[in-house]
Amino acid sequence: MTQTQPAYAPEKFQNAEQLWFWFLYSKSVQNDFKNTHHNATRRPCELLDVETLITKLYLCGKLTDEQLAVMKKFGDRRRAPHQYIWAENRAADLWRRAMETIEIAATARGWINK
Repeated sequence: MTQTQPAYAPEKFQNAEQLWFWFLYSKSVQNDFKNTHHNATRRPCELLDVETLITKLYLCGKLTDEQLAVMKKFGDRRRAPHQYIWAENRAADLWRRAMETIEIAATARGWINK
């Protein structure tokens, strides 16, 4: 007898940015999210999983205070900093390095398609 894939397989993220924006949005509407999750796309991780991952990366020194601040600031704006906007150039570099770190860790956990 062969095993079949579940009818509602979770949809993996395309990259770390998609994961990060999903996390921030879901945290901002967490109470409503719990009540309406049956219509939402299933994901391979929970909000707590992402929060734990970010915390572990920070505590082991792979994410810095500056990177977290940029992630929060631009996450709230629902966009990444743009490298060609002079005022956002440094933030774009911090963002890129943070997303690379998160992508490696999230891919190892099977949350991102690669």
